[in-house]
Amino acid sequence: MQTPVFAAICASILGLAAAPALADSGTEQPQAHNHAHGAAMTASPAPATPQGAVTLGDLTLRGAFSRATPPGAPVAGGFLTIDNAGAADRLVTARTDVAGRTEIHEMAMEGEVMRMRALPEGLPIPADGTVELKPGGYHLMFMELKQPLVEGETVDVTLTFEKAGEVSLPLAIGPRNAAAVMHEGGGHEGH
Repeated sequence: MQTPVFAAICASILGLAAAPALADSGTEQPQAHNHAHGAAMTASPAPATPQGAVTLGDLTLRGAFSRATPPGAPVAGGFLTIDNAGAADRLVTARTDVAGRTEIHEMAMEGEVMRMRALPEGLPIPADGTVELKPGGYHLMFMELKQPLVEGETVDVTLTFEKAGEVSLPLAIGPRNAAAVMHEGGGHEGH
């Protein structure tokens, strides 16, 4: 169960204006396993498209970013848009060297309470559809941060999809100010 302080930190990092109604909807989730399942599941870093997006099979990953964190912050969020031009897929794991563990999360209002929960089965990516990982919704949760995330730098994150395989991509670290990030449309493709 999340403490009120942890909930406030998460809300701040994920761009929510207030945290009093943030709650955890379950017990602590097991750590995600972060290993590939055979050669078909691994791939070299995907080539970037001219617009700064990364492609992996039918998937296009774009606008990947995180926010700067203060020293000692235990968590950070990761955000991006996933466009799928093919059959349904699923984002099953994520990992980065800057965090002790990374989980795929969702946030949703349940009545008057904003709840955050891990998605241990992963995040479905619909056929010929788009999924946005954004503040206040689906997101990557970098937990047990090993270092602060510094504005202007990038961190690499590796995403594993059930069908498309594995891809590494850079997340641009933007300002702590949630309004500035949201005002820019959630992405930092031009950095």
